[in-house]
Amino acid sequence: MNHGWWSHLRRMLVIWRILAFYRIDALLPMELPWPVRLLKLCFRMHPAWWIPNQARGHADQRLRLACEALGPVFIKLGQLIATRRDLLPPRILDELSQLQDNVRPFSPSIAVAIIELELGRPINELFMRFDMEPLAAASIAQVHTAQLFDEREVVVKILRPQIAAAIRTDMALLLALAEKMEQRWPEAGRLNLKRVILDYEKTLLNECDLKREADNAQRLRLNFLNSPLLYVPWVEPSLSTSSVMVSERIYGVPINRDDELARAGINRKVLAETGLTVFFTQLFRDNFFHADMHPGNVFVELNNPEQPRYIALDCAIIGSLRQKDQLAVARLGLALTQRDFAELIRVAWGSGWIPPGTDLESLEEAVRELVTPVLDQTIATLNFAPTLLGLLDLARLYRLTIPTQFVILLKTLVHVEGLGRGLYPDLDIWTLSRPLLTQWLADQIGPQALWRSASAALPQWLTMLPELPYLVHDALLGRQGQLSLQQAQQQQVQVLAETLPAQLRRQRQIMLAAGIWLAAGMAMHLSTAHLAWPLAAGLVVGWLLA
Repeated sequence: MNHGWWSHLRRMLVIWRILAFYRIDALLPMELPWPVRLLKLCFRMHPAWWIPNQARGHADQRLRLACEALGPVFIKLGQLIATRRDLLPPRILDELSQLQDNVRPFSPSIAVAIIELELGRPINELFMRFDMEPLAAASIAQVHTAQLFDEREVVVKILRPQIAAAIRTDMALLLALAEKMEQRWPEAGRLNLKRVILDYEKTLLNECDLKREADNAQRLRLNFLNSPLLYVPWVEPSLSTSSVMVSERIYGVPINRDDELARAGINRKVLAETGLTVFFTQLFRDNFFHADMHPGNVFVELNNPEQPRYIALDCAIIGSLRQKDQLAVARLGLALTQRDFAELIRVAWGSGWIPPGTDLESLEEAVRELVTPVLDQTIATLNFAPTLLGLLDLARLYRLTIPTQFVILLKTLVHVEGLGRGLYPDLDIWTLSRPLLTQWLADQIGPQALWRSASAALPQWLTMLPELPYLVHDALLGRQGQLSLQQAQQQQVQVLAETLPAQLRRQRQIMLAAGIWLAAGMAMHLSTAHLAWPLAAGLVVGWLLA
């Protein structure tokens, strides 16, 4: 056994011990396939399972404590589960929600040492006041409050020591398991598990770079500057490094504090609709979306209850899509809201996700049967999890390719759905999404978008205009040269004599069309009062060239 697998084995034994100690098998239902039932039996085989209950805490706390003990990757998983009020009993989910900002902190003296090492000065020279008691502690970092010498109130975020090494260890284990799965089940390779794991490892390691987070926060702040929908706190760049970040202290309420939102009289329907609008704005207008939207990172301002505004924190995980994928997502979403499954299949086919030879009618019917029940539900009864599992099963059955770029987007959608479910259960995401998607698609591929593209290209066309006669002259000379060379071949002469007039007619038509197109482009840059001049000029140029 090589050293790498020995390291994986040691980590697996640690995971086995922690899961057995906290008796996580008790959370697994009995109605499960035999491999899962065998896994439940394996838990009981570890001596830690038999330790008395008093040592492991209350039953509702065990999953949270296990996630904390297992480290940042499992804490992230617990944060995701906490947003899904449909998966576990509320008392367990309430415990898991503490993983968002109430993980066991590290020593304040270590925090101060990291700050002084990173910023190169004693703590009392950096801040007028620094509060030693942490305000919050999460999987990657913890936060202390402080005051700058200009009296601005700030929060100081400090990265956990050795956090990157812990992430690499667990992701290496997951990668090794994915490789084994793909060896034993070749169809698993179509899910791109290894690529998904590598991409998520990169995402988590990016989260360990607070300088990157500071840059993300500043860009997101500019995207929503003076927006009534979302506020992003400012960052102090001179006091931010890869391990320390200083930013504005905000005063709001976490989005999952139902009692505080109720006391403030917050309009929950407006808040839920605003949240969906913010998500679509980030995804489509900016192609720069906050991809870690658990309640610990999403706050609400209370000063305008009828038009509440969100506050976004922790911009470490940011998602973006390639332009063609962004367009595909919008078309897929609109097709779903319109129940146009044929269009959905066309988009997937055009994006290269469906292999050649697939029975498209059969696939369309399978997607219709899977997705239609979801489209008939409000967010109160909507459950993405079974639908996503069904889509994965279809991907296996029809050998579909699932783009890895969508992993972070799907994770964000799960967060958005979970937040909306708790905030306003009657939210109709399909009706609200349709006009947003329609408008964005019109802006991207509608007539106005084509005119904008032509307008942007017009300066380049104008610079090429003086050379156009010479280019045409050279092209015609080249044609004449080809004719003179071929005159020696009697058989070719007849063919050329028959085809040349048609080709020249096509050239004339192309030149005339170019003149008209040029005229239209020039008209876009002039007032309507001068519309006749560019039109006439374009027609004359086209006629002369033709």
